[in-house]
Amino acid sequence: MEKLTLYIESLIFASQDPISINDILDTLEANLEQIYAEEDILSHIEILKEKYNADEFSFELVGISNGYQFMTKGTYHPIIGQYLKLQSRKRLSRSALETLAIIAYKQPMTKSAVEQIRGVNCDYAVQKLVEKELIEIEGRSDGPGRPLLYATSNKFMDHFGLQNLGDLPKLKEIVVAEENEDITAIATIRSGDNTEESTSTDIEDYTPENSNEESETENNVVEIDNDQIAGEGELHNIDSVETAASKEINNESSNESPVSIVNAEEE
Repeated sequence: MEKLTLYIESLIFASQDPISINDILDTLEANLEQIYAEEDILSHIEILKEKYNADEFSFELVGISNGYQFMTKGTYHPIIGQYLKLQSRKRLSRSALETLAIIAYKQPMTKSAVEQIRGVNCDYAVQKLVEKELIEIEGRSDGPGRPLLYATSNKFMDHFGLQNLGDLPKLKEIVVAEENEDITAIATIRSGDNTEESTSTDIEDYTPENSNEESETENNVVEIDNDQIAGEGELHNIDSVETAASKEINNESSNESPVSIVNAEEE
């Protein structure tokens, strides 16, 4: 019976979705070739519940969606939430998105065909898309060397919410969406220009409260300049007086008769 408990535990642990009692019974009967009652399975599930309810485990066995699944205990939800936030930030690069789009619309296709369209090497982008399980190898081409063919996976459908490849947006829809984005961007830029113009007008019309103080300061500066001009005028007048005096002296010296000068020299 202990072995049966381990079998049930392994099935619940390996299942990505909640596993039902009927699926457990069918698996056990097919593998062990023995018929079990539903009550036996439920009793072993209760044993597992008691085991994982202990504080030494960070997860527990929970009945959900008509089945059973191991889930993290509520105490550890904050740290799990932080981890999920970090995972959500790991987005695809632009080159990976371009490669994925080409494969989605042209699948199945080889890596060399993708490189022909993009014009650059796509080894790294294809490798990352395969690692993230967004594309998968569908087979080999009949061309030289029989290169691998890539196509989108079921995870790609789940990630983008598509039921089939027919739900992919048409290229015309993408072009129209891009044109609408361009129109919106132009309108935003124009509205921004109008805002700048109105702002500049407001700045021109704006009169600071301290404008009177500034005008008084300018008047003081003008008065100081006038004083300087007056001082310079006085200095100019002094220079004029000195010039006039020197002229009078020269005139007096020129008016003396040459005879008197000669007589003075004879005496």
